[in-house]
Order: sequence, then C-alpha cells, then structure tokens
Amino acid sequence: MSGSPLSGQIPYRFDPTSTAAAVESDFGGLADGEESGAVVTVAGRLMLRRDQGKVAFGNLQDSTGRVQLFALQRSTPDFEDFTGLHLGDWIGVTGEVLKTRRGELSIRVDSWVRLAEARRGFPDKWHGITDVDTRFRQRYVDLWVTDESRAAFVARSQILSTTRRWLEERKFLEVETPVFHPISGGAMARPFTTHHNALDLELYLRIAPELYLKRLTVGGFERVFEIARVFRNEGLSTRHNPEFTMLELYQAYADYTDIMELVEQLVSHLAMEVCGTTTLEYEDQELDLSAPWRRATLLELLAEHGGLSVDLDTPREELVRLCEERDIPVKDHYGPGKLILELYEKTTEPKLWGPVFVTDYPKEVSPLSRDHRDRPGWVERFEGIVAGRELCNAFTELVDPDEQRARFEAQEAAKADGDAEAMGVDEDYLRALEYGLPPTGGLGIGMDRLVMLLTGATTIRDVILFPTLRPEQ
Repeated sequence: MSGSPLSGQIPYRFDPTSTAAAVESDFGGLADGEESGAVVTVAGRLMLRRDQGKVAFGNLQDSTGRVQLFALQRSTPDFEDFTGLHLGDWIGVTGEVLKTRRGELSIRVDSWVRLAEARRGFPDKWHGITDVDTRFRQRYVDLWVTDESRAAFVARSQILSTTRRWLEERKFLEVETPVFHPISGGAMARPFTTHHNALDLELYLRIAPELYLKRLTVGGFERVFEIARVFRNEGLSTRHNPEFTMLELYQAYADYTDIMELVEQLVSHLAMEVCGTTTLEYEDQELDLSAPWRRATLLELLAEHGGLSVDLDTPREELVRLCEERDIPVKDHYGPGKLILELYEKTTEPKLWGPVFVTDYPKEVSPLSRDHRDRPGWVERFEGIVAGRELCNAFTELVDPDEQRARFEAQEAAKADGDAEAMGVDEDYLRALEYGLPPTGGLGIGMDRLVMLLTGATTIRDVILFPTLRPEQ
C-alpha cells in the first residue's frame, strides 16, 4: 500500500519486527557501504526528511530512538508520495538494513505505508518547542521533539517501579485506599470538595492517605505503603501542583530514627539505579545523596542559618516582632510553635542544600505526631530537606487515642476560627486507635520532587505529564 493520505487507506493494524534501538544494536557494526542482507519492518514518526533529487533521507523515530531511512526513486514505491510526507506523519517501513558510504546506519525503503497523518505542523527536531507553556499543554508533541522531556518521564517510571521493588524486598505490602474521604485529614492542607448524588453526601478528595494506612496497621499489616495520587486546593508554583504523587508508608515497631535510615537508603539507592551515582549536579551545585544524611534539630538550624535563638518559651510578642521584620504574615491564632515554624521556613529552609533531616517540630503544628520523649512541647517529627526544599515528612506516629482526640479538637477549633487547612475530628480513626496502634513510624515522600531531584528538573511541571494550567487563552 502506498502512503496515500486518504483515511480509507490507513491500515487498521501494523506489525513491526524491529525497533530503532534494536537496529542499532544488531547492525551498528556494519562497515561503511556494507549491506546486511537482513530485512526489517519498523514503525514510528517521520521527524526529519531531506530530498536530494532521486534520493531521499528521513529519520524515523519510535519509542526507543531514531534510525535513518534511505529511499531511492528507482526502488521505493510511490517515491513522490514518500517525499511529500509531513513531518510527524506515522509511517511503517520495510527494507534492508545497510550502512551508507558516509557511515550512516539506515533502512532502505523497499515498501512503506502511512499509518497516521500529522495534520498540524510538527516542530522539527532542530528547533523543538520554543514556547514553554506549549510544551506543557501539548505534551503529546513535546515528548517527540524534546529528548530531555521524554528521558525525564522514562526516569520517572523507573523511579516509581524501583521504589516498589525496594519496598517489597523489605516486606512492605502495597495497598490502595480511598480517594474520596468523608472527613479531610492526614495533612494540613485545603481540600477539594465534591458531592455524591446517590448518598447526598459531601466528600473530599484526599489530601493524604495517612489515616487509612494507619487503620491498616491497626488491622495487622505491619509494613504497608501506597503510591497515591493526592489533591490539595492550593496555588501553582515550581514546586506545587494541585494533584501530585506521594509515597506514604508505615512500619510497625519503628520510630522516626528508623524512618530516617529508610529514607536515606531508599534515595541513595534510587540515585544509583537512575543516575549511576549518588553525587549529582543540581542547579549547578554538587549534591551528595549518599547515606548517612546530616541530622539537626529545627532550632539548631534556625540559629545556624537564620541567626535566631528562640524557643517555645520566647514571648509571643517577640516572635511576632521577628516575623514582622521579615515580612512574614501573622494570624491571631498563631502560637509560639507556629511562629517558630514560619521563621524557620522563611529564613532557614531555602538555605539547606543538604541533604539534612530537620528533626523535632513544635507540637502545635504536628497534630499526628507523637510527643517527643525528652522535650516537652515538641514532637518526634522530621522533614528531609534537599536543595532547599522539603522532600519528605515523617513522624513517630501518635498512638494514644485520647491525645489524638485532643489534637483533633484543637484542629477543629482552628478550622472554626478560619484556618482552611486544619483537620476535623475523625471519629472512625479514633475508634481504630482504641483497638490499639503499636509503636509505628510513618513517612510521606513527594515523588514528583524526588523525580525533579534525580532528573535535574527545576519545575514540577517538567515531571508531571499533564500539569494543571490556567485556562488557555
């Protein structure tokens, strides 16, 4: 069949026998000008073409790479139609593999068929997509013309699958928990709301799977994880997308020090698997992800990088003054713990190239974390900070149902006072705790940020296939 653009002549299926990568692997050793005698059938997009009278060359690209096509007027059927193909047209080609006198591994076009017509102008490989917004809106084009984009999403897939295998090798069980929640909880974030018509019930898209996963620990799953799509009704930035992917896991009989070891081992393993090294270049700076990572308390780092010596017993008016001097908005319900956290996030976190585990957070801002065993007013919580941004959040989990109820009720009071990110009281979760949650360590890792780190991306939109965007004008 010729490469006619008529839709009636487009085949319903096609059977490639090889790929661009396989052709390179199997025949890359041919000498210049040598013919292999082997005939292959390949399929992909025509991404470049140059016509030289009675000879035409093209680049066929498939999901594995690119291979040159070599068409001759005397032997290629419908040669004129072949030279009239559009950039981006899908074609199938059968022909002998050879190497040209100039040393280009090629497939001679002995027969060909158009598999789909690119009716819109397709950018060529030399110029790509120059408008960044178009790259994100038209990812289906970006993936063909931007090699770095395709490589990032191949790496993303590898990171997720490697993470699963690594956890399963350590006896973690993968589960799925609900996306619709009757009560918004598990994190401090503004939720999306929806309505179930049959039950006439207001529901929330999950902001975290935490409370359901800990229910499963109560149920006897001692090591459990979920790679979950979560939703937070927040703004857009280089680090934030309203829907994103989170790894959450819970390990019975562990505390936050055990989870620190798990994180540094997992991330360094992923770096070796994906990048071949634990020492990366990120934003033109060296970043060593090998274990162990530094451990330091939030107050130690605030003094070290922010130049502030404060504590929970620092007068509130002094903390407010320090915030106002740094243009940090303060709300009436902020207590000392929240004010200290605001100061840390403004003055210190962006300076932590790391990686570093920032340990011991104020109880006021950690409603699901267990009280610190040695420091009243603080909890056993850490955040892993890498390249000035939060990569993960983890606790020694709060297991006391009475204390958890008091924390929930404080959150509900904050919500009534206008805090849209505060949680409510989850009575079923409290009931689960009354059946007994053993000592447990829990973790949440932002997988999109981890992919950014390991691929060198500087915006989250580069690692989410279809990011949330403003309406197209």
